[in-house]
Amino acid sequence: MKLGLTGGIGSGKSTVGAFFEACGAWRFDADAVSRELTSAHGGAMPAIARAFGPAVVGPDGSLDRSAMRALVFDNVAQRQRLQAILHPMIAQRRESFVQAAAGHDVVFDVPLLAESPAWRTRVDRIVVVDCLESTQVSRVMARSGLNADDVHRIMDSQATRTQRRAVADAVIFNEDLSLTALEQAVQGLWMHWCGRPVKQ
Repeated sequence: MKLGLTGGIGSGKSTVGAFFEACGAWRFDADAVSRELTSAHGGAMPAIARAFGPAVVGPDGSLDRSAMRALVFDNVAQRQRLQAILHPMIAQRRESFVQAAAGHDVVFDVPLLAESPAWRTRVDRIVVVDCLESTQVSRVMARSGLNADDVHRIMDSQATRTQRRAVADAVIFNEDLSLTALEQAVQGLWMHWCGRPVKQ
C-alpha cells in the first residue's frame, strides 16, 4: 500500500505520519529531507547561496529560514526559484526511498502534495489532516515563535483547506482530538486500507 499524507502547517500532519510509521509503514518525510538539504553543509546550500546570496546563509552554513521567508512568501518568482533547487533533490531522495522500500507499505508525508497532480498517480490513497485555520495559527505560534502575520503568510503560500480536502480519500479532522484519539483514527485507516494489524 502506498499512502499519500498531507496537511497545512500546524494541522498535525507530522504527528499523523509518525503514527502511520508506528503502525508499520515506511515513511518518506519530505519536510525532514528539506531540512537536511538546507542544514549546515546540506546538499542544497551551495545552489541556494549562489541563487540568493549570502544573506540567506546563517553563520553555521545552514539556511537562514527567517531571511528566506522574507524573500519568498510574498514573491512567487523567488519561491519558485527556491523550489526549483529543492524539489529535484527531494525527488531524487524519494526515488531512492521507493527502491529501498520495495515490498513494504509506505507513507509519503508531503506538505505540497495537493499542489502536484502527479501524486494521484504515485499513491493508492491520500489522507489529509485538517483543522480550523485559527487552530493552525495558534499551534504554529506556540511552537515556533512566529507572529500571526508570518503564519498567515506561510498558510497563504500553501493549498487551501478546500483544495486539500478535494484530493482526499480520507480526512482526519484534527480539532480538539487527544493524541490517543488521533492515533486511533490513524490505526483505523491503516487496518481498513492495508488489511493488516497494527505493528506491535
